[in-house]
Amino acid sequence: MSETRPPLPLRTKLLAPGLVLFAVVAAVTVGGWLQFDERQTLDTVHSTGSSAPDRVDVRATVQHVDAAGRELVLRVTVVPRGGLAEAGGVSPRQDLVLQTSASTGGDLAFKAHSRISSRDLPVYLTGGLITDYPFDAYAADIEFGATAGGERVPVRIELSNNDALFSAVTDASGDEDVAAFGVDLSRSGSVLVFAAFMMVAMWALAVSVLIGAWFLLTRRHGMTWPALGWMAATLFALAAFRNTAPGTPPIGSLLDYLAFFWAETVIVLCLVSVVVMALRVEQRATDPAAP
Repeated sequence: MSETRPPLPLRTKLLAPGLVLFAVVAAVTVGGWLQFDERQTLDTVHSTGSSAPDRVDVRATVQHVDAAGRELVLRVTVVPRGGLAEAGGVSPRQDLVLQTSASTGGDLAFKAHSRISSRDLPVYLTGGLITDYPFDAYAADIEFGATAGGERVPVRIELSNNDALFSAVTDASGDEDVAAFGVDLSRSGSVLVFAAFMMVAMWALAVSVLIGAWFLLTRRHGMTWPALGWMAATLFALAAFRNTAPGTPPIGSLLDYLAFFWAETVIVLCLVSVVVMALRVEQRATDPAAP
């Protein structure tokens, strides 16, 4: 007679589902906190410059960082205040010129009594190489001064970042007539997390293929078409997966040298080894005299 196993205690039955539930709640909580922190960073507005009533306000927003082209696009909205403005800041009383730093695309001119519209300025980036992805970092100098009717006027800058792929650290400087920011740009937390996940996933898939190939080689199976199809599909799927990296880094980035190239090499070697071994097994099965 077979022995009847005693029923498991209720606490033991609930342990595994409880651990799974705890892990899910912890992961969601950490993810929500990280997203909230990144959202708060993107919503932060940095300001510097004059607080005089008669001044020019410059609202500058980083719209897009092009790491490959080594420039960022800065959307600039100019608002004259006090005696410099008419119609509530919609247009200047006198010809207004917004002077920019050498790293930007040039000065901006606004005619007196004409409506002011937003302008996009390219800003040159220094430092860093995109091949360091996802740990590449860049710097930019953003500086503004203004003249109204040919005379220097006070300036105030408000700077924010709308590019979710990069985080910005600013260092304000300047005086009444000139306001400036030194901006350090690096990949955002979400990009770093996803890039790390990609590298771990690539190595995990490569190791999975290696284990499958070792199983087929040690047991000397013939042409196992489902296994070969899985290996070949993994080889091409990894290439497509790599191209989903945020920011579309070029081939030859640190991401490739840490994971992608090695994973593809392991899978190719495993696939070829299994095919060669399977071919020999098949030949021996059909021709007993074969070596």
